[in-house]
Amino acid sequence: MSSLNRMVLAAVIAGFGFLAGLSWPRDGRVGVNAPSALAQTTPQGQVRPAAQGQGRPAAVPRPELAQEERATIALFERASPSVVYITSLARQRDFFSMNVQEIPQGSGSGFLWDRQGHVVTNFHVVQGASSWQVTLSDQSTWDAELVGGAAEKDLAVLRIRPPQDRLRPLPLGNSDDLRVGQAVFAIGNPFGLDQTLTTGVVSALGREIQSVNGVPIRDVVQTDAAINPGNSGGPLLDSAGRLIGVNTAIYSPSGAYAGIGFAIPEHSVRWVVPDLIRYGRVNRPTLGVELAPEAWNQQIGVEGAVIVRVEPGSGAARAGLRGIQQVRGRRMELGDVIQSVDGQPVTSTGDLILALEQKRAGDTVRVGILRAGRRQEVRVRLDPAGGR
Repeated sequence: MSSLNRMVLAAVIAGFGFLAGLSWPRDGRVGVNAPSALAQTTPQGQVRPAAQGQGRPAAVPRPELAQEERATIALFERASPSVVYITSLARQRDFFSMNVQEIPQGSGSGFLWDRQGHVVTNFHVVQGASSWQVTLSDQSTWDAELVGGAAEKDLAVLRIRPPQDRLRPLPLGNSDDLRVGQAVFAIGNPFGLDQTLTTGVVSALGREIQSVNGVPIRDVVQTDAAINPGNSGGPLLDSAGRLIGVNTAIYSPSGAYAGIGFAIPEHSVRWVVPDLIRYGRVNRPTLGVELAPEAWNQQIGVEGAVIVRVEPGSGAARAGLRGIQQVRGRRMELGDVIQSVDGQPVTSTGDLILALEQKRAGDTVRVGILRAGRRQEVRVRLDPAGGR
């Protein structure tokens, strides 16, 4: 046999040996179909995977959820159907076609107020838009109409008209008995991520923030629950799932969550929203005066609400209040400066608005004024908003 033939024969024998080694089981049983160590044969001859533990560790059974976890889950499941996603749309003319179309200009959160389809949100969420859309928790989207808004309270009301069985109003709580340290829960749509729950505590009470038109909003609830852009207008809830505030702002140099958020208290919401639904605005009584811009106060060096004009026939006119008057040709003489209402100090126009907001048309109030450098007090009967 030549050396070449011997080499070929050796290679063939080696190949058969290799194949035989692959088919020879380690447990000594012959057969290429013998089950592997990671499988077992059933009495019926079927192959099934080996029990866990022979290949990878078995999963450790999860213990039952803690009571606090169960309570939070139940709260979210009850309250989330009441929270909505709001898209504000603005009209824009296409540069080339000149066609007018509506494009999204922003988004925010809101919640269902009643079964008539009223939705409460922040004024700044709907401000400047031409139309709005509201998406419910079932992902159905509905066109909305603006019912009313109060810039000085940063609150607004939209209305949608879906079937009533899709409307789950949020129950109201009580913001007057809140305690620092009690648990709170925020549900909203931060960064467009709908149905997001964040948790925290009431971190402070009685804060003051500025509304979109510069009027202070007082008695604001401060919380460390994560509130980000898109949460605006969503509800702040107590541990019973009741509304205690409307998330409205964050305190952050970067514009994102930094540990401090603010919510308009429930008692302001309870007072403002019915007026917005009924009148389209807050039906606050009025003195019947036109006030100067607050920038004037610094220029003339006085504190208070400077009266520019008194409406004829108004309560202020009947009480003898004076606006700015022209004397001796073109020289203007400063009118009355309102400095208190029923003993409550007034240092700005915002203070005057807040002093009147709990009054009713027909009430008589004591108005402290500064006239020609002398302090006086007059009684003024309040007129209804929008005329007598």
